[in-house]
Amino acid sequence: MNVFAQRMKKAMDERRVTQSDLASMTGLGRSSISQYLSGKNEPKVKTIMTIADALNVSVEWLTGQIEETADESVSGNTINLPVSEAAKLMGVGKQFIRKGLQDGKFPFGYAIKITGNRFTYYISPKKFTEYTGIEV
Repeated sequence: MNVFAQRMKKAMDERRVTQSDLASMTGLGRSSISQYLSGKNEPKVKTIMTIADALNVSVEWLTGQIEETADESVSGNTINLPVSEAAKLMGVGKQFIRKGLQDGKFPFGYAIKITGNRFTYYISPKKFTEYTGIEV
């Protein structure tokens, strides 16, 4: 497995993003995601940029040009802030956070529709702090 595939898998695992989730987030086909993860195919630069953006990592880290992400360099830093924690920190209900993420109103995260009315949520601790001014 090449560096890109290893790091893509690591970023997906840490963020609890499935291949289907990443396909939805990027507009890429699930089969393409699978081939990148297996190392069968190498994505074009534009695709690497799209994947890096969706996973909230740098292109340099994803392609192995640097050893660690900003998040990894800070000991104990959380990769994904749970909805319950974000709600508690902001002093609002969990449903308020979920609805804001589903509607795209919060720049610190997003919601991915899984099935029916079920969603999975991603909140970037760094972007949350920048937006709210509340340290995580």
